[in-house]
Amino acid sequence: MRTAEIRTRFLDFFATRGHTVVPSAPLPTPDPTLLFVNAGMVPFKPYLTGESAAPWPRAASVQKCVRTLDIEEVGKTTRHGSFFQMNGNFSLGDYFKEEAIAFAWELSTAAPADGGYGLDPERIWVTVHHADEESRALWRRISGLPDARIVARGDEDNFWSMGVPGPCGPCSELYYDRGPAFGREGGPAVDEDRFMEFWNLVFMQFERGEGPGKSGYPILGELPRRNIDTGMGLERMATLLQGVDNLYETDETRPVLDRAAALAAVRYGADPAADVRLRVVADHVRTALMLLADGTAPGNEGRGYVLRRILRRAVRSMRQLGYQDPALPELLPVSRDRMAPSYPEVAEQFARISDQAYAEEEAFRATLRQGTAVLDTAVAKVKAEGGRSLPGAQAFLLHDTYGFPVDLTLEMAAEQGVEVDREGFTALMAEQRERARADARARKSGGSADTSALRAVLDAHGPTDWVAWEALATESRVLAVLGAEGPLPVAAAGRIATVVLDRSPFYAESGGQESDAGRLSSASAEAEVLDVQRPLPGLVAHQVRVTGGELAPGDTVHAAVDPEWRLGARQAHSGTHVLHAALREVLGPTALQAGSYNRPGYLRLDFPWRGGLSAGVRGAVEEAANRALRRDLPVDVRWMTLPEAKELGALALFDETYGERVRVVEIGGAWSRELCGGTHVGHASQIGTVALASEGSVGAGMRRIEAAVGVEGFGYLARERDLVSRIAEQLGAPRAELPERIAGLLDRLKAADRENARLRQRAVLERAAALAGQAVRAAGTRVVTAVAEDGEEPRALAQAVRDRLPAAHPGVAAVGAPSGTVVVALNEAGRASGLDAGALVKELLHGRGGGSPVLAQGGGLPAGELRAALDRLPGLVAGG
Repeated sequence: MRTAEIRTRFLDFFATRGHTVVPSAPLPTPDPTLLFVNAGMVPFKPYLTGESAAPWPRAASVQKCVRTLDIEEVGKTTRHGSFFQMNGNFSLGDYFKEEAIAFAWELSTAAPADGGYGLDPERIWVTVHHADEESRALWRRISGLPDARIVARGDEDNFWSMGVPGPCGPCSELYYDRGPAFGREGGPAVDEDRFMEFWNLVFMQFERGEGPGKSGYPILGELPRRNIDTGMGLERMATLLQGVDNLYETDETRPVLDRAAALAAVRYGADPAADVRLRVVADHVRTALMLLADGTAPGNEGRGYVLRRILRRAVRSMRQLGYQDPALPELLPVSRDRMAPSYPEVAEQFARISDQAYAEEEAFRATLRQGTAVLDTAVAKVKAEGGRSLPGAQAFLLHDTYGFPVDLTLEMAAEQGVEVDREGFTALMAEQRERARADARARKSGGSADTSALRAVLDAHGPTDWVAWEALATESRVLAVLGAEGPLPVAAAGRIATVVLDRSPFYAESGGQESDAGRLSSASAEAEVLDVQRPLPGLVAHQVRVTGGELAPGDTVHAAVDPEWRLGARQAHSGTHVLHAALREVLGPTALQAGSYNRPGYLRLDFPWRGGLSAGVRGAVEEAANRALRRDLPVDVRWMTLPEAKELGALALFDETYGERVRVVEIGGAWSRELCGGTHVGHASQIGTVALASEGSVGAGMRRIEAAVGVEGFGYLARERDLVSRIAEQLGAPRAELPERIAGLLDRLKAADRENARLRQRAVLERAAALAGQAVRAAGTRVVTAVAEDGEEPRALAQAVRDRLPAAHPGVAAVGAPSGTVVVALNEAGRASGLDAGALVKELLHGRGGGSPVLAQGGGLPAGELRAALDRLPGLVAGG
């Protein structure tokens, strides 16, 4: 049974039993504790914990998940995959243990012709919590399982909680006996490879208190509403139903593995080390495909770094298998074809997905060439000195200068039998981050409140009445004044603090739009609003600077947004939508926004694209945007369900999470239709103008456009006009002739540069000939030493001198520069005589430097020691 059919059967089974089928949430999650959805229950967490009212009593989903904490184990075991799909059925205050157990047993054992999976009941084992006699009795009655196959286990295995105070409860797991070929008799407590877990039923019925670990915390009592949360591993069920050894060999991953093996000319199953690498490739290519499909782009932080690491591990595994050509163009389409039956978007968006993936591989191949050489040299030095640990500073250099992730450095060093000083590396990274934080604090200082204090305000007063879409000013009550140290009784003039209001007209930073500016004023205080955020769902927090009087909880204040600021923000946000639509109009539908930022007068927009945009294309994009403004396209806002918005073709930002009802912003109807929570103008002409200021790269396969908008846009164009006027005046040429006049000047400058280079080369050759004629002899070898003069390049001079020494006799030339660099070059006879340029450089520079036996260089020599170091060369050549 194919994986796509297993998925469909699960959803169909529960749909016919009153469950609402909920689509998978995107892998990126707004949960601040997670980068990606890592369990099927994550999207349901607000309903299971009671934070939000559930929109349905019963639900079922197949949720995409990514876990990377044990990424190094991928390929080594049969159970670890970085991407997986979790089938789940949820009861939100509806049915409980009896129905959950009955559903699981029926679907698992019913014949395929009846919509089930057809597992042999005689090979199913279950586990229950040792204190949960109710579940044991239900299993006996519903399934007829004997007591021997209903195994009691402790808190570590069969009691669930989120690790913090809140819902908890016992769980019951289903296992399938795969037979003696997979391990020992005795059930799941003995061997979980032979007895594979495929479904976990969580009975959420208690509330737990504070306490560490998985046990030992107090149970505070029964929940007012009991819930069911189950998870069936789709890949594990596919492993069982397809009769394969592990999840890498199922129908969604095995074709990638087979293609990788064919490319590398290896046979899966012949070599354990090669098998691990093939499984890594099969897993990581699929994970990368799904992350890219959900809008994650490779980067150096957070989610982007996880994706970059996964892509690079796949590429490097192929290189370790002996395949040196670009691998992703061969492998990613295979994964697309296997995943598209369940996730059509991977095919629909493949042009964008593949552009980003292939650009990342291309960049990594260049990184590997540079970084590997540096790492190999550093490892060789560590070994030569008898050490076994690569200094943290070297790992930091590889990370900071060559773009080598520390995980890759750790792996590659370990392959050569060397450890990495991880603590030293971490300390250097911490120093770098602290410098960045200090810089950020200098730009925006003080007043940030602790999340726990904000949570207490939310719990006490409920969510903020947020009216930014409807109003620019409100009469509001101050619910709390908070500092970094906690609640404040009062904030006096000069103090920066966080203020929570019962009602707020201020837009909180989100969706790429900067927060509003404005003021709070009362009979006794004045405060400037510096920043507005949503630190917790439903809560709006205002960072303010008190400019007069004292602000205290309970005060009534007039909260007013700066209308000019809001107008500029609306122009910039609507301008971002217009520019996005113009890009797609000119470049095609794959030019999808991958990130944005806008504030009054300015916007930037990131989008996946390989290669820069020509001046003609940039002009076409700018013209398409301003044509929309000239046509005064209407801007409409509509609310609808998420399925309705998708049916309408509204574009969604991948990193955002949307509720059942969403806000759709249209500019000119279908021309620009996006899900958006920002503030917008009423008609496109109110944007004023969109003036493209720059376009460039912000990473492999990712471009960024910056533009000035509104009054600032007109100002930018005026400055450009004035600049052109000054250049025309200085050149004494009409504006229309400037391109030709400037091109002529550049041609003359290039010709002058070529002539200067020719003259410098001739001077070097003339000096090289003179230096070669001054060679001294040391044990039959001609030796030349010199210090490069201004404008001379030591490497070029050393090679030129060497080439002018008699070819029949050993010769060596050493040239130093005032910067402390020394280059040593040998002719063929010199190398044949046993001399080594790399060894000579190290002798001259006290161990610093290296290179090939015929050409090497090093540096770091104090200027005052240069001549003395060069004078030692004849003695070194002679063996003294």
